[in-house]
Formats: sequence, C-alpha cells, structure tokens
Amino acid sequence: MTKRTVLLALLAPLALMPALAQHTEHSQPAGTITLDAQGHSPEWEQAPQWREFYALSVEMLRGNASPDVGGYEQKSYAIFRAFAQSIGASPEGMIDHLKNIPREMVGIVKDDPKVLDSYENFLIALRGPR
Repeated sequence: MTKRTVLLALLAPLALMPALAQHTEHSQPAGTITLDAQGHSPEWEQAPQWREFYALSVEMLRGNASPDVGGYEQKSYAIFRAFAQSIGASPEGMIDHLKNIPREMVGIVKDDPKVLDSYENFLIALRGPR
C-alpha cells in the first residue's frame, strides 16, 4: 500500500460522519447521506482546524530534512481534538481515527515537497489520487 492509500483509508470514514456528510442541495429525502468514496468532504476541508493543520505542516515540514516528528504529531493531535469538538465528536475518538496522519504526512512531504505549496495540494495529498 502506498502512503497516500493508507492516508485515504484513514480519512475516508470522515465522510460517514452525519454532521459532515448530509447534503440537501440535491433535494434528497430527509436522512439521506451522500458519501464520497475518496473521503472528499468540502465541509471539513473548509474547517479552520484543517487550515491550521496545513499551516503547522508548512511551518514544521517545509525544507526540514529532520523535522521534530513527535512534536509535529502532538501539535497535530491538538488540532484534531479541536476539530472533533467543533463538530461534536469525541476528541479521543478523533485522535484514534487520525493518529497516523501526521507521520504519514511527514513521509508524503519528504517524497513530494510540492504538497506544501498550497492548501489545495495539501488536500489532494490527504485524499490521495482520484
């Protein structure tokens, strides 16, 4: 499995969260949930915590051949907890769900530093190939 596939597998269940995945724009019956198998969720992508995670990633990983992976991981977890609280989810459940993301991102950035050139590139790396 590639790092991006693993990352995608970790993020895909976010689309299952009713608070993030319910859409009414297509006149769907009440209670209908639209899922994206790629884990793409515009709602969470616009959450300030994910932009904060991107900013943290730029700060700690860009041009750093030996990043403080443990520090990056702990700061990421704080952001993930805040994200969970913002959507009414369990902070520790979110950590359990996303615990591998920071270390995976370290490897992704090492392999392709352009991932940090823009938030859009960063999101593509989080989602994996379409």
